Amino acid sequence: MVELYEHQEKAVEKLDNGKILWGGVGTGKSLTAATYYMRREAPKDVYVITTAKKRDSLDWDAEFAKYGVGRTVGGTTQGILRVDSWNNLGRYRDVEGAFFIFDEQRLVGAGAWSKYFIRVARNNHWILLSATPGDTWLDYIPVFIANGWYRNRSEFKREHVVYKPYTSFPKIDHYVGVNRLVRQREALLVEMPYVRTTRRELKDIVVDYDRHKFERVVKDRWHVYENRPLRDAAELFSVMRRVVNSDASRLEAVTKLLAEHGRLIVFYNFDYELEMLRTLGSKTWESTESKTSLKKWGQPSTSRGAAGSKGNQAISKSQRTKSSTESGSKFQIAEWNGHKHQPIPETDRWLYLVQYVAGSEGWNCIATDATCFYSLTYSYKNWHQAHGRTDRLNTPFSVLYYYALVSESLIDRAVAKSLRAKQNFNESLFIRSIKD
Repeated sequence: MVELYEHQEKAVEKLDNGKILWGGVGTGKSLTAATYYMRREAPKDVYVITTAKKRDSLDWDAEFAKYGVGRTVGGTTQGILRVDSWNNLGRYRDVEGAFFIFDEQRLVGAGAWSKYFIRVARNNHWILLSATPGDTWLDYIPVFIANGWYRNRSEFKREHVVYKPYTSFPKIDHYVGVNRLVRQREALLVEMPYVRTTRRELKDIVVDYDRHKFERVVKDRWHVYENRPLRDAAELFSVMRRVVNSDASRLEAVTKLLAEHGRLIVFYNFDYELEMLRTLGSKTWESTESKTSLKKWGQPSTSRGAAGSKGNQAISKSQRTKSSTESGSKFQIAEWNGHKHQPIPETDRWLYLVQYVAGSEGWNCIATDATCFYSLTYSYKNWHQAHGRTDRLNTPFSVLYYYALVSESLIDRAVAKSLRAKQNFNESLFIRSIKD
């Protein structure tokens, strides 16, 4: 018999066709959705539209296997399970009478995914799973239309959106009928709150950067890598970030963190960072304590229970002891990005390199308590999702460590400030600030 946590049971009771299951990263939305299908929608065929990562890792197959639901007629106790990625949603636009689970919100804007989603939703029962259901009212348009509250985007905008006058492109000034929008949103969202037993230790590691190069880029607008003037603002940001993120002190920080924790997930942005990180594969394991200066970044949440904290200390101590006895050996490197889709190594010492966009969501790891952010991302959503890769319901650790490599450069300080405020970084605002 499949047992659910209390917060999952409550969510199953509140769920209904056309609703959004809203839960933080690692709260068990997948199992909750599978349970809802068994209790309310079986024996219909069930289609799961998710990320390519979760499709390929068979995460959803494992959740439904707990109920005996499989992919073949002879291998299922209820309907047939099909799992595919959002990129292939168009293949199922003509399906009728089935049950769809849309995993990880991908419905922002008026693109093909939103159009296919609305078409599928009108002919089938469905629920949507999301950790971040919407930042603006526009993000809810596809779900509102799918529930029959508006005929199309144009009707929604006519009733609720007021644009600023005298602008060269449409820019929203404010919304009207907000009370109605609030009621509709509350009717859709089924929140799945969960009080975690883990405590997050969030720390900055202060790294260096080439100040002379950085000043040439910012003040002289000079491309220091191609020895020419910068073409535009986009290139300004690209070169600024390359100067900051290419400093060798970042590799030193990763090496010390790996020596301390033994297993380390590293998030990065660009290919040149990946090339630098790959060079660590030629290094040998060193079991020295990290002497890098650490600064707290915000206050960690409160741990629940002294026993869990002691358990985490025991795990960490065991890892460090084992590491020290194997000093001089090499560790294994694996990657998840647009080039490679490798699994997490099943060894005692490893470095897992993950590109933010490719791997900030849709997978999890409970084999380590440490994550390093080699560079900062502009997207708060990616930042939030990346933290959730190790903070899972079934993690054996009670304390999880997150290290952000941050320099004292203008760009790093500005991006870090935006992420602390739970906002995306805005390049235009930054340009105005340095001009002032």
